[in-house]
Amino acid sequence: MRFLHTADWHVGKTLKGRDRLEEQRAVLAEIASVAEASEADAVLVAGDVYDLSAPSAAAQQAVNEALLRIRRSGAEVIVIAGNHDHGPTFEAYRPLMGVAGITLAGTVRPAARGGVVRFSARSDGADVQVAILPFLSQRYAVRAAEIVANTPAENVRAYDEQIRQVVASLTGGFGGDTVNLVMSHVTCVGGTFGGGERSAQSIFEYSVPASVFPVSAHYVALGHLHRRQSLPAPAPVHYSGAPLAVDFGEQGNASVVCLVEATPGTPARVTDVPVAAGRRLRTVTGTLAELEARAAEFGDDYLRVYLREPTRAGLREDVVAVLPNALEVRIDPEFAPRAEKAPRTGEARVGRTPAELFAVYCATRDVSDPKVAALFGALHDEVTAGPVPDQFGELAPAG
Repeated sequence: MRFLHTADWHVGKTLKGRDRLEEQRAVLAEIASVAEASEADAVLVAGDVYDLSAPSAAAQQAVNEALLRIRRSGAEVIVIAGNHDHGPTFEAYRPLMGVAGITLAGTVRPAARGGVVRFSARSDGADVQVAILPFLSQRYAVRAAEIVANTPAENVRAYDEQIRQVVASLTGGFGGDTVNLVMSHVTCVGGTFGGGERSAQSIFEYSVPASVFPVSAHYVALGHLHRRQSLPAPAPVHYSGAPLAVDFGEQGNASVVCLVEATPGTPARVTDVPVAAGRRLRTVTGTLAELEARAAEFGDDYLRVYLREPTRAGLREDVVAVLPNALEVRIDPEFAPRAEKAPRTGEARVGRTPAELFAVYCATRDVSDPKVAALFGALHDEVTAGPVPDQFGELAPAG
């Protein structure tokens, strides 16, 4: 049987204030196209469907349209909640999505009550079992009182043991005559972060070794770490990675969906299918003149810019004028102002005007820009000017 493994869609995620919903729609459409073209028996979405626990209506519409399209292709659709998703909301919509033939899981369930999804593959009739484990936070796995009273090492062991018990319970019915799959949203020891994860819920202090998954599993489909990778374990353990880079820390990651083939008697074969939709993220370095000369090279890429020249008033606006897709503008550390302290003695201020004191401060920061001095002067005049009469003789603030 054939199935797709994907995760970490983060629909609704913005980048430096830039709405990316149309890009996300395009990515989901491409994933649906892969499911249709491959005649996949199932599509597994391993959590972080949304970027926020309360996604916008537009984000939910985009996801629902994609899931329904995939389901119309004939594939089983199984979706679990990640740490960015709101598990109880997934559970509330579970019956409704079930009518459409889509399995939605927001919380951990016993095997007999939805913790294991069973179906027959349309391609070859193989019996399939999918053990599903949505994101389980440490506050549920390790009670608050234990977190306070125990040592960190004890809490790590407790979290590890809880996950082991849940996985063992869900996979206890795996047999030799079925295709056995596990899907979870979890941090595994030895995994490499993609660069855009929420660190507070990805820390390795609350992670589990990949060995928690049994050898009877033909494939373990994971979400949470945004980099495409596989981990050494008794079973094939894979992160599909995010199909669209969510931040500049992920600009070098491969964007793929995993196409997996498995039978009851053979190991899983995995093919990475590239996902091309969505804009590329790129970090560029140079002076403003150098970057302006290369502007055509960057196309529609979203840019993080490191300027190799000293800061000055209006510099960011100048960059955006020539590079409209520059979402982040920084000064290269080599040209950054020195963090030196201005003189703190009262005597150093005696007899100096505010403009002179500001000039001293700028000197300590390696800032020499007449525009900055002029802006300070204008601001100082506006703040210190007294109220002026308006046209009716009443006092009104200056400016």
